[in-house]
Amino acid sequence: MMSTIFTVFIKEIIDNIRDRRTLASALIMGPIFGPVLFSFVINLSVERSLESAEKTLELPVIGQEYAPNLLSYLNSRNIDVVDGPEDMSAAMDAVKSGAHDVVLVIPEEFGEQLADMVPAKVEIVADQANNDAERDARRVRNALRGYHQQLAGLRVVARGINPRALQPLNIDEVDVSTPSGRSAMLLGMMSYFFIFAALMGGMYLAIDTTAGERERGSLEPLLSLPVTRDQLILGKIGATCLFMTLSMALSLVAFYFALDFMPLEQLGMTPNFGPGVVLAALAIFLPFILLGSALMTLVASFTKSYREAQTWLSVVLIAPTMPILIVSILMLRPRTEFMFIPSLSQHLLLVDMVKNEPINALHVAISVVSTLVFGLILTWVCARLYRREGLLG
Repeated sequence: MMSTIFTVFIKEIIDNIRDRRTLASALIMGPIFGPVLFSFVINLSVERSLESAEKTLELPVIGQEYAPNLLSYLNSRNIDVVDGPEDMSAAMDAVKSGAHDVVLVIPEEFGEQLADMVPAKVEIVADQANNDAERDARRVRNALRGYHQQLAGLRVVARGINPRALQPLNIDEVDVSTPSGRSAMLLGMMSYFFIFAALMGGMYLAIDTTAGERERGSLEPLLSLPVTRDQLILGKIGATCLFMTLSMALSLVAFYFALDFMPLEQLGMTPNFGPGVVLAALAIFLPFILLGSALMTLVASFTKSYREAQTWLSVVLIAPTMPILIVSILMLRPRTEFMFIPSLSQHLLLVDMVKNEPINALHVAISVVSTLVFGLILTWVCARLYRREGLLG
């Protein structure tokens, strides 16, 4: 039996090696897309953040003549004050149109309010839906808070009061996170790309060995060979598993090298993603590969054409990431019951490895066994489907 399954396995591998589309998805699109996109986004984000922090901010100010000391303070904080619009209405229009990201409005009574020891009002006009504008507005707010604290200190000193009297509490925050732990906040997204790479690596082969053969009319001669249908489907699923494993392994290796080109140290992050973690990650994802292969083969077997199979399997590409997305949005802490959910359990174990935290052996066992059980059930369903006489229809 094993020799027959192996023969079918080799036959499917050889057939699909000749297909450039299958090779491209398994060796290029799946493995390379994630690391390249991830590296590009991280480098671009860090570069823009550093540029924003270092560059001089040009701040249009209305009512400059009412607060010369405030303007001098802003200049000392690397904020270059420039002429602003005529009035508040013009300032709002300028921000809405994108002519300015942020405008500071100083009212005429600003000086009088300060002299009367009442809170002096200033207004920051910004579009908080614009990330760049909100970043600049945050710089302006921080500068104004600094000026506020400086004025408060001068006022109490003028009255012979120690400025420390205004700070009854001295709050120190103790950060127990590690550089590896901080990196997991960012690199936890890698599991999305690993799952995507694996599914992309096997998708076209799963389609070609089911809907593709039915569409070409080659499935009927194949079923007439002295091979049981169980052996036939196991060989097909095995071939898909091989391509998925190859694609995921290449994606893991590509991420390993891509991390060297990401400025994570500038963010205070040191990822724990060495060769040992790469091998361990591949091992914990292997049960998911069986599940993904059986699922794609099953879905493609119900379709009548190559195009229809592509449409349905595009949904399969998204489905495994949904539990991960839900848990991430709700910010739920890992729990034992989560280990029964395929894809999510692998994601949580990978995050623990990247954080360099001890791996719970029970969690690993539950993840492996439950995912394998789901995969074997789907494989059994595929075998039952292939025993049906109406398969060719």
